[in-house]
Amino acid sequence: MTQRAQGRKLAILAADGFEEIELTSPREAIENAGGTTSIVSMTHGTIQANKHREHGATFKVDMTLDDARAADFDALLIPGGLFSPDTLRTNQKALDFTSDFFRQKKPVFSICHGPQVLISANLVNGRQVTGYGAIQQDLKNAGARVLDQSVVVDAGLVTSRSPDDLGDFNAKIVEEICEGKHADQRQSVTA
Repeated sequence: MTQRAQGRKLAILAADGFEEIELTSPREAIENAGGTTSIVSMTHGTIQANKHREHGATFKVDMTLDDARAADFDALLIPGGLFSPDTLRTNQKALDFTSDFFRQKKPVFSICHGPQVLISANLVNGRQVTGYGAIQQDLKNAGARVLDQSVVVDAGLVTSRSPDDLGDFNAKIVEEICEGKHADQRQSVTA
């Protein structure tokens, strides 16, 4: 097993109701490549995953948004699910944390409904992205160019549609976290 992501740190931003496989599968890909992961959420304790509409496992929160800093990580993952992105998109600390990765030109990975957080943080205008079919119009309305592909990469921003696309998504996550910062990463962050 290659350790090409050795020393790379991935922050996983999630709240109750994230889609379990959209956290566990990318996390496993990074850890299998030698990287480390930390779950960042709004409160201490645990967060509850969903498996579609049913409850899944609970996961220990490694740090809260009060303590997490983008400068301490190499990349950010925002899993989807129906509830986690909807909660995070209304939390200013979550939006600021996400925006900091863009300002620092670090890779950001988001799947399924996860790009809703990017919409609320004003980070998709002018970007090529994808997302779950139900949010593709929302992405267009936010100024993104939406492609209906398994994975879309736009200068360090990696988006994917659904758990069916995790093979392609995970491969790009490992590739991008190993590449590191993107000097040409466009910023649509409003100060």
